[in-house]
Amino acid sequence: MQKRAFFQFHSDLRELLRNTQRGEQFVYPFREAQSVKHLIESAGIPHTEVAAILANGQPVNFSYLVQDGDRLNVYPPLGTPLQTPSLQPPPPRPIRFLLDNHLGKLTRYLRLLGFDALYPPDHLTDAELVQLAHDQQRVMLTRDRGLLMHKRIAHGCLLRSKETTEQVTAVLQRYDLYDEISPWQRCLRCNGRLHPVPKADILDRLEPKTKLYYEDFQICQECGQIYWKGSHFAALEQWVAQIWGNEKL
Repeated sequence: MQKRAFFQFHSDLRELLRNTQRGEQFVYPFREAQSVKHLIESAGIPHTEVAAILANGQPVNFSYLVQDGDRLNVYPPLGTPLQTPSLQPPPPRPIRFLLDNHLGKLTRYLRLLGFDALYPPDHLTDAELVQLAHDQQRVMLTRDRGLLMHKRIAHGCLLRSKETTEQVTAVLQRYDLYDEISPWQRCLRCNGRLHPVPKADILDRLEPKTKLYYEDFQICQECGQIYWKGSHFAALEQWVAQIWGNEKL
């Protein structure tokens, strides 16, 4: 006998639904007992994007078995009802990210802000990415819903925008990271830590005009990349200021 559950998804979760499901409420037919996690992900929403579920007004977890006639309200991390415990475990601190291989630009900008952002080799499969995120306790950042639906993904964020600054802002807001921004601390190329280096130690690696006009340098201890406040620095400083300003929006 076919059963029915009545789902209502709140806030920005609605934009992840099919057009026919984006109303105030939609009916989900099912036959056998199913967990609410299974039904939510069947609707196209990864478990990482859900912070609270109310079944007939009462908080439930992902393992709750949906009953015939249940009315379920599903909330995102930034829109949970007051006094409702979050279903999302807090990520380990300091936070560390793993990005899929379509997010190279976002990787560099997170590193620019001082965050540990790992960009994997292109040849890794989804299963290997999931294992890497699990083993290193990293937050998976991706635009791929299917990747986040793997049950071993404990921490993840589905990026909705294709624009890098909007992606950065979404990550900072999701994990409340504005106070942890520390620019110019990581190598944009390899994610290593930067350290000051005397100009004399790297003089043979500098272009003539760089030798003439700049005195302060940093070097990556991992890959040896050299950094200085060149002509591009003012634009990057302006971008960082813009990101900090987005906290108030």
